[in-house]
Amino acid sequence: MQDLMKFAPYLLMFVVLYFFMIRPQQKRAKNEKEFESGLKVGDKIITKSGFHGKIVELAETSAVIETMSGKLKIERSAISMEMSAASVKKA
Repeated sequence: MQDLMKFAPYLLMFVVLYFFMIRPQQKRAKNEKEFESGLKVGDKIITKSGFHGKIVELAETSAVIETMSGKLKIERSAISMEMSAASVKKA
């Protein structure tokens, strides 16, 4: 019993870390993966580096977007879920 009481603060600290840091990060990663798989041609997006464009082509891991200055080939992971969703709500 004494041994268990010695480790109780560490166990409590791990539980708090899990619910406040690890679990939300896993949930966010799952949402981003669903967002990436749900992209389709014609969607207006914003990349994480700030480029605005419309998806013209989709491959398994990359996408071609059309911007005002031409076409760019980018990785799907470079598309920002938050900024793209915010631009859709604004428009």
